[in-house]
Amino acid sequence: MTDSIIFTFCAVVLICALGISAISTIPSPIPEPTADTDLDKSMDTMHAEMQKVRCSGNADADFASLMIPHHPGAIEMSKVELQFGTDPCLRRLAQEIIVTQQSEIEVMKGAIRGLPPPSFSLKQKNWCTR
Repeated sequence: MTDSIIFTFCAVVLICALGISAISTIPSPIPEPTADTDLDKSMDTMHAEMQKVRCSGNADADFASLMIPHHPGAIEMSKVELQFGTDPCLRRLAQEIIVTQQSEIEVMKGAIRGLPPPSFSLKQKNWCTR
């Protein structure tokens, strides 16, 4: 009787060990973030936001309206550099980009508020249709 209990116990331990081993070799359904995927995501978001901008014919307003969604893309890319990058010079540059471009966004928003209202009578719908 004792031998059968020991055999059963050993069999259960072996089955559990094999099961754990099998589970640990199954790839995770959620991929680990990488610099490439995060940079691609920031670029996709930036371009999607820039696509929403309608040109008005006023060079100043159009420049600022396109740069406002462009800058957050640069900020997100800089955050990726800080997360994955190792070069001290590039990491420092990324920190500077985050600070300067956030303040530049506020300057451009203020400048747009001071411009005359846009006229959307132009055929150009966004920056990619030119």
